[in-house]
Amino acid sequence: MSDLWYKNAIIYCVDVEKFMDADGDGVGDFRGLADRLDYLERVGANCLWLNPFFPTPNRDNGYDVTDYYGVDPRHGTLGDFVEFMHAAEDRGMRVIIDLVVNHTSVEHPWFQDARTSPDSPFRDWYVWRDEKPADAADGIIFPGVQKSTWTYDRKAGAYYLHRFYPHQADLNTANPEVQAEILKIMGFWLALGVSGFRVDAVPFLVEDKDGGGRQEDFGLLTRMHDFLAWRRAGAVLLAEASITYERTDDFFDRGDRMSMVFDFLLNQHLILAFARESAAPLRQVFARRPLPGGTGQWANFLRSHDELSLERLSLQEQQECFAAFGPRPEHQIYDRGLRRRLAGMFDGDQKRLELAYSLLFALPGTPVLWFGEEIGLGEDLSLPEREAVRTPMQWADERHGGFSRAGSDMPEMPRRGGRFGYRTINVADQIRRPDSLLQAIRAMIGNRRSAPEIGWGETSLIDVGDDDVLVLVSEWRGGKVVTLHNFTARSKSIQLSIEGVERYLPMLSTIGELQTFPASQAVDLPPYGYCWLRCDRERR
Repeated sequence: MSDLWYKNAIIYCVDVEKFMDADGDGVGDFRGLADRLDYLERVGANCLWLNPFFPTPNRDNGYDVTDYYGVDPRHGTLGDFVEFMHAAEDRGMRVIIDLVVNHTSVEHPWFQDARTSPDSPFRDWYVWRDEKPADAADGIIFPGVQKSTWTYDRKAGAYYLHRFYPHQADLNTANPEVQAEILKIMGFWLALGVSGFRVDAVPFLVEDKDGGGRQEDFGLLTRMHDFLAWRRAGAVLLAEASITYERTDDFFDRGDRMSMVFDFLLNQHLILAFARESAAPLRQVFARRPLPGGTGQWANFLRSHDELSLERLSLQEQQECFAAFGPRPEHQIYDRGLRRRLAGMFDGDQKRLELAYSLLFALPGTPVLWFGEEIGLGEDLSLPEREAVRTPMQWADERHGGFSRAGSDMPEMPRRGGRFGYRTINVADQIRRPDSLLQAIRAMIGNRRSAPEIGWGETSLIDVGDDDVLVLVSEWRGGKVVTLHNFTARSKSIQLSIEGVERYLPMLSTIGELQTFPASQAVDLPPYGYCWLRCDRERR
């Protein structure tokens, strides 16, 4: 069962560049991250997911890679990475890293060689056309910013494919040499101790890129999985893949492809449920959510380092979410999403934030937190595109929010003032206050880790005759946990009727300490309230 550690893990996503600067140059680094591992252990995270830290021109938050086998000098050295890994292992923390192999930076030596000649050994590592395809404007990932998926390269005398920005040329992942290189990259980082990879842009990794009418190459995902299992027991693949539930088997194959897949569909209906203050949208999507089967597991999240995409909702549903959480044009992005953190969307309302995070940890699957969520970090809308939600961590009410000792002229430092500035929102303050969001989330994580029923077991909906309240029951090995969440600003009294249960043992609640109570007693929920209960079948 140790190989299935992710079933009951708490994954915490860190952008090394924005977390902690130890050398005072204004950029986060591995020494700074290692210095903050005690804090992350205190929060309750037992797996860290690192955003790209490889050498890069940094035109897309490090996702434009120029060397898959190194550390960007701004973040330190490979030696610093190894020291960080050792420190994480000492604390029982696993580490997974981004595997960004759908594309490289156009400054990568492979692409630079490929463009020199049709006879270059790297020419077929990318996807080229002599003429611009007629569908070059189709499938654009960043509407309003990106104009085409094909760009002409003068030196190559041909057009190259880029599903994302023009400075990120797509690798020809159907090429056996490219596939072998992907496995080599994985093997390198596995040898340095990582426990797996968050695989970027998985649907584009397997698509037919040369237009030859081939089927998607899901065999590549199987080969990646098999290589991983051979090289390191217990290592995982976490897929970034916004898929419909009808495609679950394609990406999971019962865990013999991807170990975990982010559930974008559930995420977007959860945001709709918050906008409507009704559990109905979440109940409806949860009822048709398939089990991955085998060793597969869904990964749940509220926010991430990207835009909050609403693409799986109808246009009317999207407009409801925009009206509730992003009514101004600067709040919205790519005609489909929001470039706001959850604290900004909820206007700092701690009751609603606590409800949201309690739900995150109560939902079946592996919860994933984006750094700063635990203190209610806000966005900075003065920054372009998705950079608005990628601001540095706010550690204390001191210069640069405690993130860096750099001079005052350094860019992208935390904001000082305002509702979400570091004078108001910071770790040091919330550690001291027992009523802070940080302390509430620490309690939630503690309860989630002590409730393997949610991560390992089967979870079902309970109909209590009220669409404003979501009630879930999770069962595993004779244990049973019930969670209740009130989506409204009105108090609710819920009568549970679960067969065989004699009494409830409170685990976590917005109304503070509760005593064990009989099953015949109703559960009272305050506005935006939540309650976690362990079921007891014995009379005493």
